[in-house]
Amino acid sequence: MRMARGMDRIGDIPEIRGLDRRCHLIRIPPELDVPLTPRVRQLIDTAEFRRLARISQLGLVSLVYPAAQHTRLEHSLGVFRLALLYLKQLSFDKRFTEIVSVHDAERFLAAALLHDLGHWPFCHPIEDMELASVPQHELFANSFLLESEIAVTLHHDWGIAPREIVSLLSERPRDAKSRLLASMLSGPVDVDKMDYLMRDSLHAGVPYGRNYDHQRLIGSLCVNRAGDGLAVRDKGRTAAEMMVFARYVMFSEVYWHHTVRCATAMLQRAFFLSQENLDLDHLFRLSEADLIADLRERATGKPARELLDGLFGPTRRLYKRFAQYNAIHNGEQHRRMARKPYAWLVSCAENLAEILARDLGEPVAPHEVLFDAPPRRLEVQCNVEVYFAKDDCYRPLGEVSPVVHTLAHRQFDDYVKPVRVFVHPRLVSALARIPDRDALVREAAEKTPAH
Repeated sequence: MRMARGMDRIGDIPEIRGLDRRCHLIRIPPELDVPLTPRVRQLIDTAEFRRLARISQLGLVSLVYPAAQHTRLEHSLGVFRLALLYLKQLSFDKRFTEIVSVHDAERFLAAALLHDLGHWPFCHPIEDMELASVPQHELFANSFLLESEIAVTLHHDWGIAPREIVSLLSERPRDAKSRLLASMLSGPVDVDKMDYLMRDSLHAGVPYGRNYDHQRLIGSLCVNRAGDGLAVRDKGRTAAEMMVFARYVMFSEVYWHHTVRCATAMLQRAFFLSQENLDLDHLFRLSEADLIADLRERATGKPARELLDGLFGPTRRLYKRFAQYNAIHNGEQHRRMARKPYAWLVSCAENLAEILARDLGEPVAPHEVLFDAPPRRLEVQCNVEVYFAKDDCYRPLGEVSPVVHTLAHRQFDDYVKPVRVFVHPRLVSALARIPDRDALVREAAEKTPAH
């Protein structure tokens, strides 16, 4: 039977009450307790959810930060806990409770817990390639949400139609209430971002994603002027600024660390070379270890196998950086290659391999040169509204913060995502005698037809 029957306030939701009852808890780092009710346990014990325990949150980042081995299951529990804290705070906001019903709040909680259900191993690097055969992970989740034990549990224990979760996670919001709930899941100060910044920073062993006041930020949450998204009260402004900057530094120092991106470029090219022989529906349901084993086996005797062995074999053998361009110091080169289709980047890399072979006087295989560039999909900007109670007015954070102003008016991606060229390590000593690398990269780009 549905446990929430008879509730008339968001604060009466069993899981929110569980924050204070301090019983039936599960512990996640760093010393955080997540309340478990029978209906939550029913969801997290399903095979579809448990699968997330065998998929790492950061994938290839662990090649650089070896302790970053935390899973998407841990992250999902962290997001769920934050969702409870968001609702607990917003339950005191009259405008919020006039818009969001108890049923809507429960739908948000279930969606927060299940938001990563469609992720497969190395999901983001593979999605960024935008290959026609690769679905969006939000859509891939629909089979789990609509056709599995999770669908039965949502209907029977939560009183929620699975389609309601699908609409919140993967469909465009059609009204103010839906936009508000969606912004709490994916917006400037959403539960997903707040957890992954802290959790990724913790496990990577860096301070950047934790250096802002989480409690002050949550305690300042309110509804924005239009009633279709979150805002923060002026007392939370500094915490919001620091969250924006934390995200900037995490991208710069962790997610787009040059060695992480080298490993990403190797995985992407291996996947691109192997895609015609892959059953993606089967592959994307595997654990991380099984997916790696499957890819390596299918690539036996092919160039993709060398790339995969360099990443996942007994000896780490990563490519080396040949050139790098960012939007500030090498704007023309960056603009020429940023946000290009992945197939164009492959063609450009193959052209550069031919040029290097010409200048070196020795063979250079096409897969021995890799281009890594910002994908076409842009990051969500972190310019939330700030509510000033004394003046009863809302102002964009970018208007009252010089830090956020810079990142709000110049594309975030251009600051933290350079274009890089990587080459096989066997070529490094020979390439040391190349006097003008930029000219060769430019020549390769000019030889590559526009797609």
